[in-house]
Amino acid sequence: MGYTKTALLMAAMTALFMGLGYLLAGAGGMLFALVLAAGMNLFTWWNSDKMVLRMHNARQVSSGDHAGLFQMVGDLAKNAGMPKPAVYLIETPQPNAFATGRNPNNAAVAVTTGLLQTLTRDELAGVVAHELAHIKNHDTAIMTVTATFAGAITMLANFALFFGGRRDSAVGLVGTIALMILAPLAAGLVQMAISRTREYAADRVGAEICGQPLALASALERIQQGAASIDNDAAERNPATAHMFIINPLHVHSRDKLFSTHPSTANRIAALRMLAQQSNSADESSNPRSTKPSSRTGPWG
Repeated sequence: MGYTKTALLMAAMTALFMGLGYLLAGAGGMLFALVLAAGMNLFTWWNSDKMVLRMHNARQVSSGDHAGLFQMVGDLAKNAGMPKPAVYLIETPQPNAFATGRNPNNAAVAVTTGLLQTLTRDELAGVVAHELAHIKNHDTAIMTVTATFAGAITMLANFALFFGGRRDSAVGLVGTIALMILAPLAAGLVQMAISRTREYAADRVGAEICGQPLALASALERIQQGAASIDNDAAERNPATAHMFIINPLHVHSRDKLFSTHPSTANRIAALRMLAQQSNSADESSNPRSTKPSSRTGPWG
């Protein structure tokens, strides 16, 4: 259902973009909009990882530097059956993390120094697994495309407002102006809806990768507390990247808001706890004598 919803939302974004092009210059404008979108998405899809990592002053981690984190990412990637992504560290006290890259073979996981200082080993594994899930699900590419579409729609709408759309449009001049104003708002809402959908899916798959839904739930709670009280200067300077982080770094309210790029952390924690209960029930029914592993043991142990 998650992928179906994402596909429908992306189709709506594409239709909105082409519709704006038609209002600007008819069939030719619609074709131009399609070509423009393809070119912009190709460029950002290919270069998004380098651009985002540079925005946040991330530095790559090697096996000799933060070896525990480097090894953890490799072990969890192996557990997920995917190539090991590059590992980056961001110098900021706010606990947070994100994944980027055009595909699983060209991807990176970035964590903040605040995350390493705040979380336990199991909680950190849950966060890394969540980011690996984004890569495995190709969410990094999906969100790059939707963010580019949203930016391009805003650009076309601004162009239309300044230079005017088609006066002979079927919706009339007033309707055309209204669409030019509302189109960027609609594009932003679609982008945020896609982002929230992919976050829930990444929580579920990440819990499967690390094998400890409650550890991920605990990590989300700690990160939410840190993100609400500690500034992330790079994220504040580049708010367009906020949707990439596991928790919104821009101090939004906790409930699911219409203009929030992230679902409610409380809702995500509740879903993970329900997943843990379902997993425990399944384990007990299949093997009544089985015992749960220690919380200090992860898939790398």
